Order: sequence, then C-alpha cells, then structure tokens
Amino acid sequence: MTTRPDDITPLRDAPRTGVWLIGARGSVATTAVAGCAAVAGGLQPATGMVTETAPFADSGLPALADLVFGGHDTATTPLPKRAEALAADGVLPHGLPAAVRAELAAADAAVRPGGPQPGDGRGEEELIAAFAADLTDFIHTHGLARAVVVNVASTEAAPEDGETLPPSSLYAAAALRAGCPYVNFTPSTGLHHPRLRERAERSGLPYAGRDGKTGQTLLRSVLAPMFVQRALAVRSWSGTNLLGGGDGAALADPGAAAAKNAGKARVLSDTLGELPDGELHIDNVPALGDWKTAWDHISFEGFLGSRMILQTIWQGCDSALAAPLVLDLARLTARAHETGLAGPLPELGFYFKDPDGGPAALADQYAALVGFAGRLRGRA
Repeated sequence: MTTRPDDITPLRDAPRTGVWLIGARGSVATTAVAGCAAVAGGLQPATGMVTETAPFADSGLPALADLVFGGHDTATTPLPKRAEALAADGVLPHGLPAAVRAELAAADAAVRPGGPQPGDGRGEEELIAAFAADLTDFIHTHGLARAVVVNVASTEAAPEDGETLPPSSLYAAAALRAGCPYVNFTPSTGLHHPRLRERAERSGLPYAGRDGKTGQTLLRSVLAPMFVQRALAVRSWSGTNLLGGGDGAALADPGAAAAKNAGKARVLSDTLGELPDGELHIDNVPALGDWKTAWDHISFEGFLGSRMILQTIWQGCDSALAAPLVLDLARLTARAHETGLAGPLPELGFYFKDPDGGPAALADQYAALVGFAGRLRGRA
C-alpha cells in the first residue's frame, strides 16, 4: 500500500517501488490504487492478478504492500472522490473507498499536473523536463528504489506528422530522462514515436507494450488460434464495441478509434496470416459508464465447404479487467529493471494487443510469460 503523506521515510527492509500513472485520476488508475491497497490489506482476494499465482512465486517481484503510487493527470477530481463515484457505479465494492481512503489520499497527494493544457506555452523540451523533474522528486521524496511509468490515460489519435511529440510521447520521453522503465497500456504513440526509438534503445531501460488486452481482443487471441489449429478457414470477422466513460468519449474521435482498432486487427492478422473481411465498430454510449459490451460475428468454412457461424458476446467492467494487469506489469517491469534487463520485453506480450514481438496466441504468450518469471527468479 502507499504511505501516508506524513510518513515518507522507508521503514521496511525491502526497498519500495514507485508506480507513476499517466492518467492517475482516471478509472483504471483509481481502481488499481484502491485494488492494490485492498489486496495488500487482506480486504479482497487477488482475483485477476496473474503475478499472484503459483508460477510467479519467488520471482523477486515487489510486494503489493511496497508499491507507492503517484502520477500525472490534467483532471482535478481527487482519487477518494473518484473512487466513491466508481463504487456508486458498481465498479468498486461498496465500502471499499472508505476502507482504503488513506491510501487513495496518499496517492492523490503525489499526483502532479499533466499537460500540455490549453494555453500552455511551454515547448516540448520544457514539458519533458518538467515531467521528468516530477518523477525524480517522487523517487527521492519517497525513498524509492525505482519507479515504473505506466500510461493509462485516454487514447489519443496518432500524430499527423513524424516530428511532433504527442502528449503520450512527452511522458515517455520524461520517463527515459528520469531513468524509469515504461509501460504503455494504451494504443497511444508513447515510445513508438520515431524520434524516441533510438533514445529508448540507448537508455538501458526495460519497456513494454502498447494497448492492454482486456476483453474482446483477449477473446480473439484465444479463438483465432483455434481456427488455425483445426484447419478451419475464416471468411470474415466483424465486431462491435459499446462503451462509455472516459474511454468511450475519447474513442468517439475517429483518429483515436483508428489507433485502437489497429491493435485489435493485428491480433487477427498475426494469427490467421491475413486480415479477414469485416469491420470493427466502436460506439460511445455514455449511459454505460465503465461497462462495455462487445459482439463478434465470425463466419468460417469447414469440411467440403460447409459454411458456419460463431458469435460471441463479452460484457465486462473495463477498469476491473485492466487494473490487475496494470499492477502485474508494474511489478514485472520493476523486477526486470532490478535485474538489469533492458530494451523491449516481448515476454510481456500476454498483456498487449500490440506487443513488442513474440507469439500472437494467448496460450503461447502465457508460456513465454511463465518462462520470463523463471528467468527473473534465476537472476535473484
């Protein structure tokens, strides 16, 4: 759990690890902070956290109780208030925001203004320097061994040119400058900007991903290999997503939706060898809030040309699906940094629509992840 504002001197033998969230007052970040406190305090089980399962025991991952949260955000609603709203919507258990209010308040006290805000006259270099200084101050103030930067902000459209750094890339550049490992849980550009590629390679830091795989694409990464392995020809694969909340509003922008759909399409093309016919639609339905519904319609061909259909419905809570993965990724990347690993971490492809290499099928990705846990254990 996070420390209280008046207790910033480490009291534990184990070094503490920072988790710096871009979009720190959003639904996913709030759920991650509240969930970490609840699990560490024995209030809730670690359901959905892969790193709390047997294959990851003794891998040297930082304990949940030793994670300290902070971050950047342009929003001003404090985390305790945000958690209350999520509980009212059924995302968090009733009574949990009150039970972990101290941890939420401590994390909120470490949130710094993000940007660029409208009217902000600072250039790229000034913004990167300011964000990096916030990170460095966070690490020093809390006596942290390291901090992992995790982008959980709303999806942004891809940049129209190859030069301008969008906000996600400004934060990513700041992470590199502050010497912090970086995880991009969104489809936004982040470290994938061409101007940052060489900088990332020279940094000596581990980094991972793009776009967390939590629902529809998770299911696609299981179903697509089934068709390949059973030699069934997929003729078309169409889908629709209905969602609300901040993500739904952000994805109402065609550019942001295109960035999101690119990762979803990659799972199919990498597994099937080509992208089948069909389109994916994302519709913003504000009334759904943090809940989403996804339909897939798959037409395929069997023996002697027999044509068949598979349809699926996925209904879930986006933040509850994403938050445990964010905690997993922060712990795994922190441990990778501790052991001296650097560069992209393809073994973490299990968590992403657009991973840094490696297999596309979920079962193969899980095997690679378990192998990675063994590598981390061996580097103790």
